[in-house]
Amino acid sequence: MSGPDLNLLFTLDALLQQGSVAGAGRKLGLSPSAMSRALARLRTVTGDPLLVRAGRGLVATPRAEAMRSEVHRLVEDARAILRPSDSVDLYRLERTFVLRTSDGFAETFGPALIQRVAEEAPRVRIRFIRKLDKDSAGLREGDIDLETGVVESMIGPEVRAQSLFSDRYVGVVRADHPMTLGEITAERYAEGRHVLVTRQGLDLGAIDDTLETLGLARTIVTTVDGFAAALALARGSDLISTVPEKHTLGLRDGMATFALPIETEPFTISLLWHPRMEGDAAHRWLRHLVRQACDAALRPRPDA
Repeated sequence: MSGPDLNLLFTLDALLQQGSVAGAGRKLGLSPSAMSRALARLRTVTGDPLLVRAGRGLVATPRAEAMRSEVHRLVEDARAILRPSDSVDLYRLERTFVLRTSDGFAETFGPALIQRVAEEAPRVRIRFIRKLDKDSAGLREGDIDLETGVVESMIGPEVRAQSLFSDRYVGVVRADHPMTLGEITAERYAEGRHVLVTRQGLDLGAIDDTLETLGLARTIVTTVDGFAAALALARGSDLISTVPEKHTLGLRDGMATFALPIETEPFTISLLWHPRMEGDAAHRWLRHLVRQACDAALRPRPDA
């Protein structure tokens, strides 16, 4: 057995608010004949005339008067449920967001993000997990709220992306490393002892391909799976680490940074999320805060 046609609630509300078939029709965008048919259906469903002729107009029956406020409330509640959520009570919001981020992102941009979250939504918690590959299954399955990374030339419809900033690779050594003295050439860079970051989805091969065209090759002493580890090893040794410049701002403090002596392509770091979160007000707020945190961390300092 089919249930009641809930669209009739909207029709009944319009009729009771307007007190006329023509007025209700204009409000709902229906012709007078269509509204007359809808009123006939309402009378059949409710077993009550609802609106009856009185002089040149219509008046509500006692039952219709009794239903008027309740019907209007139900219609307004339905509209509120179906309306896009434009706001959220951040002070009362209790929620944990999971951010899967590239190496160094939490250290560099996390402090500003955490500070902004604490100021605007003190009951919200941020959980950072490290991104070790490009598999975005966590976004699809709802285990991850946001992700950062380099977007491929083609991404599927199941992922939304927004650019955060452009980055490039730089060389980093300890503060008193011999590379800090004199001109840094491709030959000097290649002859040094290197720590290489290697993991699924990360490709630094373009650097070695360019060196090969010059007849040069790096000496790879050790490999690690993250930029933080590479910088830690370089900080305490004579190793040269090659890492993203902006991603590692929070990790390179006290170390010497130099531009690579070869041409490399910059790359864009983007914020990724699943389309089902597009209209979520709290999620939209967090996306805005992540962009703000990146802008704040990368803004030139007055004393720089």
